[in-house]
Amino acid sequence: MTIRDRQVLTPDPSSAPVMRERAPPPIVSGAVIALSVLRFALDLPRRDGSLPWALYGPAVQGGEWWRLLSYAVEHGSLLHIFFNMSVVWTLGIPLERMLGSWRFLIISLATCLGAAALSLYFAFNVHMVGASGMILGWAGAMLPISTQAGRRQLGTWLVQVAIISLLPGVSWQGHLGGFLFGLPFGFALRAGPRAFSYLAPLLLVGAAAIAVIAGNGGRF
Repeated sequence: MTIRDRQVLTPDPSSAPVMRERAPPPIVSGAVIALSVLRFALDLPRRDGSLPWALYGPAVQGGEWWRLLSYAVEHGSLLHIFFNMSVVWTLGIPLERMLGSWRFLIISLATCLGAAALSLYFAFNVHMVGASGMILGWAGAMLPISTQAGRRQLGTWLVQVAIISLLPGVSWQGHLGGFLFGLPFGFALRAGPRAFSYLAPLLLVGAAAIAVIAGNGGRF
């Protein structure tokens, strides 16, 4: 999935103000790639195969709340990190350049937390790693601001991801959570910069609150 063609994200004048004429450097996407590669390199010497930054319900409930975000840069295999980082490169970087790093960062944090929330709710005792939940959040945010052609392209890719999500060892919970938490950001972007500036912080705080509740075993 790639959005290098800008036309897939300019459906009508109402969405145009959220795009930028000059492409800023992709700081957030670059950080995701750099941290993921560094984390993977640090994990290589571990002979027991442990993944210390993985999302794991009992560990989160025990006070390791940083796992609600750190799992996104933890990957279980070379193939896993290769595919995820290739999508960060082809989808994340162009999207960040179009929206700007601040908007992209807020969307990334919220969808990362949303993916964690659903994973903890449905698979509390299962280890979950990878940036794919956050990536699906980017796709969710893209859907409302895409052209008809862009939605077809995105829809085809999402169907492929849905099929992959049914495979053993793949977290459909994380994929679905990221996508569902990304959608409201897409509608906020479509409504314009002012609407996004009001709604985005609320969506981020809401995602964080839901993730904390899920990480505490569903208790306040």
